[in-house]
Amino acid sequence: MAHDHARPPFEPLRPFDEHNRALEAALHPTEWRDPAPKERYDLVVLGGGTAGLVTAAGAAGLGARVALVERELLGGDCLVTGCVPSKALIRAARAAYEARTAARFGVQTGPVGVDFAALMEHVRRERALIAPHDSAARFRSLGIDVFLGHGAFTGPDTLTVNGATLRFKRACIATGSSAAVPPIPGLEELVAQARTGAGHVLTHTGIFSLTTLPQRLAVLGGGPIGAELAQAFARFGSAVTLVERGPRLLGKDHPDAGAIVQRALERDGVSVRTGASVTGIEARAGSGAYGLILDGGAERVEADAVLVSAGRRPRVEGLGLEAAGVASDAARGITVDDRLRTSNPRIFAAGDCASRFQFTHMADALARIVIRNALFFGRARASDLVVPWVTYTDPEVAATGLSLADARAAGHDDARSTRVELESVDRARLDGEPEGFLEVVHTKRGRVLGGTLVGAHAGESISELTLAITQRASLGALAGVIHPYPTVAEVFRKAGDGFNRTRLTPFTAKVLRWLARR
Repeated sequence: MAHDHARPPFEPLRPFDEHNRALEAALHPTEWRDPAPKERYDLVVLGGGTAGLVTAAGAAGLGARVALVERELLGGDCLVTGCVPSKALIRAARAAYEARTAARFGVQTGPVGVDFAALMEHVRRERALIAPHDSAARFRSLGIDVFLGHGAFTGPDTLTVNGATLRFKRACIATGSSAAVPPIPGLEELVAQARTGAGHVLTHTGIFSLTTLPQRLAVLGGGPIGAELAQAFARFGSAVTLVERGPRLLGKDHPDAGAIVQRALERDGVSVRTGASVTGIEARAGSGAYGLILDGGAERVEADAVLVSAGRRPRVEGLGLEAAGVASDAARGITVDDRLRTSNPRIFAAGDCASRFQFTHMADALARIVIRNALFFGRARASDLVVPWVTYTDPEVAATGLSLADARAAGHDDARSTRVELESVDRARLDGEPEGFLEVVHTKRGRVLGGTLVGAHAGESISELTLAITQRASLGALAGVIHPYPTVAEVFRKAGDGFNRTRLTPFTAKVLRWLARR
């Protein structure tokens, strides 16, 4: 089936310039023709984000007959409206910050300006250059039948797309998640208008389409996306107000991490309102601005653009799940067991639509479990995964494994923590980035269970702790690993040394002193 050349571009592809045209040509080409369906597929994958692409490519590489169905843009949120464009934006914001603060190192730069249109073109260009890796043409070259259109189950082993019926032995649902819009009067309507290009009440799918820097930006939600983009836009020059109804930012992370990030945002000029709720929003007629009503009228915030960053909800609507016998929940998504099987034993699910860990790397890991369990009678379990995550503010917040409370709730009654402040690490001081800490959760004997690292580029180092967890290593063992000096990663050795000192009982110390004096 040929596709509609006259349809308007997808929302994330505004402005429809050369970079976004290249993105569309890779991820949902207008000239695409669906293949004739095979008699029966070993695996049909519904959804072309990270989980779907990894599942499809991995299964095809192992010799399975695979069909991949995507109704919008291959690559999903990560490539189009998430990880890739946001990190390009954050890098540009960091460049502006470093130029403005270079005087602390004795470097004189003069006034620093931001060409917002140019930096957003940079974001679109880099995204388009990465897109071929997720393109329809590439996946066709892997031997996968790619169908671009809305797919829905019609039975326990059938799915339709563009009028064609795909029969399968196994299927994987990987439809991802979408931005949640909180039930604030008038908000849903304004978000819907912005999706058509009318207005600037935006979710993550529209924020990267901006070409003019908002003079005033309001951010609803102090989770990772809200905190990251609030800081970035403040560094570009927007007057940013961030509203978080909870008592602190990054409510799912270590409390001290949220406090450090809040101080960093406020230094960058963000006005942070915690413990506050947006109870209404009004569009200012004729001005293109918006008025946010906080706490029933206790305060009002004026903004030229609004970023709605209030969490995510799984995409489960319109998939024909009832016809397939697949149980789901609007809030929690597809119901799966520990091996990612749905209530229909033929059908599995992976990624944001079936996991509370809504990260690209988790979608990748879950897809690999689906391949093993769906095609090769594997018994891989999602609960065995050790999950790291990173919030890319400055400083970054990286965490992995269990928190102290979670460790004790999981039965580790002897769980405790060892902490090192980053200001004690020479490289952090030399780089002018001493604010942060490492806190490692471990058993009494030292087996690493989890931890949090707050600091510049913390996400680049957290995998050392994840490896320790997966290998059931002791925190003390990290003291025996030679870390190059000076690096921030030395903080792990310092934590290991700190733990080893706690093992030094008075009797042991006495024996060691005697041995040293022989």
